[in-house]
Amino acid sequence: MRAFDYVRSSDINTALQQSGLPETRFLAGGTTLLDLMKSGVERPARLVDISHLQGLNDITVVSDHIHIGASAKMSHVAAHAQIQSQAPVLSEALWRAASAQIRNMASIGGNLLQRTRCTYFRDPAAYPECNKRNPGSGCAALNGINRNHAVLGGSDACIAVYPGDLAVALVAFDATVFIRGATDRQVAVDDFYRLPSNRPDIENDLSVGEMIVGVEVPVVPALKNSHYLKVRDRASYEFAAASAAVGLEFEDDGHTIKDVRIALGGVGTKPWRARQVEHALIGKPFTEKVLRDAARYAVDGAQAREHNGFKIVLAPRVIARALMTVGGLV
Repeated sequence: MRAFDYVRSSDINTALQQSGLPETRFLAGGTTLLDLMKSGVERPARLVDISHLQGLNDITVVSDHIHIGASAKMSHVAAHAQIQSQAPVLSEALWRAASAQIRNMASIGGNLLQRTRCTYFRDPAAYPECNKRNPGSGCAALNGINRNHAVLGGSDACIAVYPGDLAVALVAFDATVFIRGATDRQVAVDDFYRLPSNRPDIENDLSVGEMIVGVEVPVVPALKNSHYLKVRDRASYEFAAASAAVGLEFEDDGHTIKDVRIALGGVGTKPWRARQVEHALIGKPFTEKVLRDAARYAVDGAQAREHNGFKIVLAPRVIARALMTVGGLV
């Protein structure tokens, strides 16, 4: 690991000024950054500790929105009683992420900025070919062992899967990221994450000198009737082979779908909103056949590599199962 300077920032404005210096990174929980530093992917010359900044760890639940500060710990958000009752998909996505120790340390902002778990990306000594780490060098995963890689949103430059859980739920429910910088701004979570195209090293919409300060989720009826299903190779501390964040609202007859929210994890290069499936379901009766038929639209355009074709079969099943669970069919 490269030697680095450490600075603890006392306020947001100072932290933003310090972050504009070359080779500087913010340090919050450190659960992602320190891993990347140990593996040699990140080699910052300077860390700015923002874990003690005031006003960034609040959790607010009101009638029309939920606001979560960027410094709030994953475990605190997951255990928040109002979030558990009003937005179960958020709590479930957080409980199913990482280990208890990491959830107790990791911040919400850091979780949104976590980088891929692609083996080739995280081992620069053994695999120098990685366009996400070293633009223009190639992608070792394309013809390598790619079981855990993306089938949606990939390009000839990168097929690294987005690894997170919370962002999948946030995308499903049209959440907004609040960003502080030279100009304060708000970005839809779905627009915050970028497809790799020919520049997979540009992963999100955050610029140098900017900081995530919070995330806000609109409160809609489908949010209260929501669920996060994560299918993985083992029961804990494992990334998704495929996951689905879903929410349902019924018409007054209790059987016709009025609103449905669906996003996929574990299969795309970014959290993947399944809008075609949503459009196919609205106004339809809530039956297993209707759900399974519509869920197939989720993988339209999917491209399998040598080892990950099973995800094209798995993803629609995960969607259907999650919807049946939240709708009471199982």
